[in-house]
Amino acid sequence: MPPEPQRLQLATPDGATLAAELFLPDGAGPHPGVLVLHESFGLNDDIRRLAARFAAAGYAALAPDLYSHGSRIVCLSRVLVDMLRGSVGREVDDILVAREALAARPEVDPERIAVAGFCQGGGFALIAGARGGFSAAAVNYGMVPAQRSELDGICPVVASYGARDRVAGRNMAERLERHLAALGVPRDIKTYERAGHSFFSQVDGWQGWLARVPTPMAVGYDEEAAEDGWRRMLAFFAEHVR
Repeated sequence: MPPEPQRLQLATPDGATLAAELFLPDGAGPHPGVLVLHESFGLNDDIRRLAARFAAAGYAALAPDLYSHGSRIVCLSRVLVDMLRGSVGREVDDILVAREALAARPEVDPERIAVAGFCQGGGFALIAGARGGFSAAAVNYGMVPAQRSELDGICPVVASYGARDRVAGRNMAERLERHLAALGVPRDIKTYERAGHSFFSQVDGWQGWLARVPTPMAVGYDEEAAEDGWRRMLAFFAEHVR
């Protein structure tokens, strides 16, 4: 289990609240920051593990709960519908609220903030990275917009995909490469031949069972891809964030 985080309630412009959990590195700072955006499973212990690992690497890591607005199943359904429609305004607005909250912390350098997302969070990280305020974005098996214009203004991107994932795998990696090359954006994009979707995730219970069910996405943890992807994220952040 990761260290106990600080649990926060962040006010949103429409009067709602956004739950989030903050993991701080040792020392007074100011530290670089990173938003950690969860998969469709939500803000669970696996995302806490990844956020804590960022903190151990020297980043103030804030993990917002993008399912804060109602029950998990209602929020998940709304997020999925938004993604299918190509409209993720509420989710990106929440991410930007979380970014401002992280930047306002006395332990954090507001000029050095990244965003790292996994699965649906990877897609959100990509879109949020084009809205300004981020030094770099880590996109892990996230969906990529078909229209290049949606990425105008994108920050530098490090991205990882699994070749065995037939939904958000090599096809998304190649689309992202085309978009970022045309935009002239610094990038590190890699496809792992033996990995499928969610290869960073280590989950138990019903989520772990679901990850073992054969699907076109070939969901499942892959240690080699995860550890290489982690090294690449930290190296890219060291160049563009720290």
